[in-house]
Amino acid sequence: MPLSALLISACLFGAPQPAFAQGRPDPGKVPPPPSAPAKPEAATKPASNAASTLDELYGRLAAAKDADEAKGIASLIERRLARSGSDTADLLLSRAMVALTSKDGALAVELLDRVTVLRPGWAEAWTRRAVAFWQLDDPSRAMMDLEEALTREPRHFVAWTLLGRLETASGDKARALAAYRRALKIHPFLDDAEKAEKRLAPEVDGRDL
Repeated sequence: MPLSALLISACLFGAPQPAFAQGRPDPGKVPPPPSAPAKPEAATKPASNAASTLDELYGRLAAAKDADEAKGIASLIERRLARSGSDTADLLLSRAMVALTSKDGALAVELLDRVTVLRPGWAEAWTRRAVAFWQLDDPSRAMMDLEEALTREPRHFVAWTLLGRLETASGDKARALAAYRRALKIHPFLDDAEKAEKRLAPEVDGRDL
């Protein structure tokens, strides 16, 4: 199963109907980065090379001609985002994913707490901890972690899709639609976001598409 499908489906385990705190991330504006936790682990791979590779992949994804082409490029992006440059952080994240698929959100959060200290700039760790908080019926903290993820990687189409699901559950269909549209601008063939956009657009925009 692709990582995007795994994370999005994991977000549905026992999905609550939350009451959200104010100040959640705006699909039109990603907030500035917060201060990093103390003593993060030093990077072991050149950040510039990683960034240039992702820039190229995201460019190819936005220009994809069909769903099959987009799927292959998105898979490469997901694999790249899932590597932190730290063997320790990568191992902890893999164990957290086992916990998530076993619906053990508490263990996943514990593991991912350590990852976000080791690698505070790693968007993937914050995205996956958001899923863990969602499993634990803590949508406010899930929203905060998505804010952290999107601050670090504003092109994270899975994070935007999860944000759309959280906003839908909160009852804010306009913000949900905006989040799905942000995801589709990055990944124009993202199935979950595409279906949600078609469902929400007539109601939010006041017209049939």
